[in-house]
Amino acid sequence: MITIPAPPYVPGHGLLKGKSILITAAAGGGIGFATARRCLEEGCRALLISDIHQRRLDEAVAALHKDHPDQEIHGKLANVAVEADVQALVDEAEQKLGGVDVLLNNAGLGGSKRVVDMSDEEWHKVLDITLTGTFRMTRAMLKCMQPRGRGAIVNNASVLGWRGQKEQAHYAAAKAGVMALTRCSALEAAEFGVRINAVSPSIVFHDHLRKSAPEALLNELASREAFGRGAEAWEIANIMVFLASDYSSYLVGEVISASSQRA
Repeated sequence: MITIPAPPYVPGHGLLKGKSILITAAAGGGIGFATARRCLEEGCRALLISDIHQRRLDEAVAALHKDHPDQEIHGKLANVAVEADVQALVDEAEQKLGGVDVLLNNAGLGGSKRVVDMSDEEWHKVLDITLTGTFRMTRAMLKCMQPRGRGAIVNNASVLGWRGQKEQAHYAAAKAGVMALTRCSALEAAEFGVRINAVSPSIVFHDHLRKSAPEALLNELASREAFGRGAEAWEIANIMVFLASDYSSYLVGEVISASSQRA
């Protein structure tokens, strides 16, 4: 299998100049943090990131401040599985950012367990964070965006919303739900000038993924991709930024597959 290496890191082009951004689950080293960094590189005027881990959140905000000292960056602890946290996060983002132009729903939870061994608790926890958390954030944000007649929401789905994989029934069901939520909510939001779309990544290598799955399995999955490798987190961030930007102004309810393994 031939492996095509990742291209050089793409510099910012001002795609989000003047926009305010709210991102869930943006601490750590995965897609959320890569997207937060990319939003700053693309010229957003203000950024608020959230996470459920205070130390990791503080470290992420500090790292972003170090690289972008002249831009407005905030962090807030929030759990998308708790409605009160969701409302408090949206309220603070609205206040500190002077209104949120873009919401990036990145929060999600995975795991590996066969259906026959899976408990109700394990099933519900993954769906509550990954699917219902996206719903809660979307609902709260639309109440702010729709009266303004503008805004964009980008959801993080997964290729597993289309294809099957052993031990991933809960995660795949949740991500398929995110896709359906994206399509349906987008039609409602479009009536108010708000756009909702999603990206569907396949395998993306970062520290959290490497801790959650055997290396042999990850390498096998990566080898099935068109380039013979997993995506870099910043490559997915680029797609999220595109969907958040005015360059995607006519996209409504789309789920862009960042993978050759759509089905």
